[in-house]
Amino acid sequence: MAQLQDIVLAEPRGFCAGVDRAIEIVERALEKFGAPVYVRHEIVHNRYVVDDLKSKGAIFIEDLADVPPGATLVFSAHGVSKAVQNEAAQRGFHVFDATCPLVTKVHIEVAKLHREGYEFIMIGHKGHPEVEGTMGQLDSGIHLVEDVADVARVTPAQSEKLAVVTQTTLSVDDAAEILRAVKARFPQVREPKQQDICYATQNRQDAVKLLSAQVDVVIVVGSPTSSNSNRLREVSLKLGTPAHMVDNADELRPEWFEDRVRVGLTAGASAPEILVRQVVDRIKSFGAISVRSMDGLTETVKFPLPKGLKLGDAGTH
Repeated sequence: MAQLQDIVLAEPRGFCAGVDRAIEIVERALEKFGAPVYVRHEIVHNRYVVDDLKSKGAIFIEDLADVPPGATLVFSAHGVSKAVQNEAAQRGFHVFDATCPLVTKVHIEVAKLHREGYEFIMIGHKGHPEVEGTMGQLDSGIHLVEDVADVARVTPAQSEKLAVVTQTTLSVDDAAEILRAVKARFPQVREPKQQDICYATQNRQDAVKLLSAQVDVVIVVGSPTSSNSNRLREVSLKLGTPAHMVDNADELRPEWFEDRVRVGLTAGASAPEILVRQVVDRIKSFGAISVRSMDGLTETVKFPLPKGLKLGDAGTH
């Protein structure tokens, strides 16, 4: 029987710049204005991060009706619709927007092209907060497609001015396949100048493609609600390497490692490194001896904090 030996860590893995920034916005707001700080939707899709911020005084809500007048409110990294922005402004909250700048880029593109008379096809997952936020930039004229079959059914009012946008956390390969179907049906469709799928999602998927070829099983650290974490598991499975996603080390099952020599380990863009370390320790308890990092990209992207939260900003509530 093969004996468990090696843990190979994907590079890059874990937090991206947008997640780092979103968490820092909530922490700075708590430092500056005191608890509670209200956050619309989970700031990022990770249970550990959300529980940690709750312990520091963040209150997570879905409905702005649950926020008292004059409170400090943070929009999550996934972005929000115009309706939510307008309601927050009308109710006089002290708002900090933690929307990932790469999601904001998509929102700006939608607003600009809408003014030029465009309708949109959005590739994404129904019900995901990022999709709701992007589609909610307009009252109408954005049509969601989740797969190739949806492309055949979509009915824009016109096709002369049609643009495509994408949820930032999709599988690069799946999105490309759906985009091919969109272009086959609407040859003149306008594509984004730079693809909408974010650099961190792409880099983590590329790393898993390299990793899965070197190992017998892949473990993804990520919460069930995390789109980009789910995609990492799917990338490995598509390449024929068994893969499991866990929220934390307690969810690991010894039977996953039977007859496996090498374990690949990665983490979604909203999963903190502390969880990766705990998973490494647990896999070692099953018999793994060595831990090494794969060669991979080093990400250097940093996004600035909103005005009013940088250290040294004069802060009054």
